[in-house]
Amino acid sequence: MALPPLVHYVTPAEYRTHYERVYCHGNIQTFDGIRVYFAASKFGHMFYESTARDGRKDAFSPVRAQRIDWIKSTLEHPQAALFEGWDKVVRAYDSTRRVAVVYEDFVVVVAMGLKQDGSLKANFVTCYQADNSIGKIRASPVWSRAGCLRVLGVGP
Repeated sequence: MALPPLVHYVTPAEYRTHYERVYCHGNIQTFDGIRVYFAASKFGHMFYESTARDGRKDAFSPVRAQRIDWIKSTLEHPQAALFEGWDKVVRAYDSTRRVAVVYEDFVVVVAMGLKQDGSLKANFVTCYQADNSIGKIRASPVWSRAGCLRVLGVGP
């Protein structure tokens, strides 16, 4: 699969502007028609990393930011591999979390919910290069719309 081109800006502010324009104010839909919503507050989580390994993301990561367009490409790709996400709090797979993988070990995680009309919507959770965990992710249960809807209380 051909990789989407990397995006090269000079400043974090330029990446933030790109993120808000394309993701927060854009209309991103998965290949199977699910609208994905992005919060402006997720920018720091996505494109910063911890220098002290204490979990506090304090340094902008150009390497992460250059993959900004991989998020949209992954969500829209019709051959994306889809898996259920792992909920570390309850230590179980969650069929309302959808993990999409297309390019290398780059994963995009969204949380599913329902619109007022009962159709699916998704909220962006995170994206990252899953160097250490891609094996576990690919061994996860395959995500299914029916399973997700059942957990959300729609359908049999």
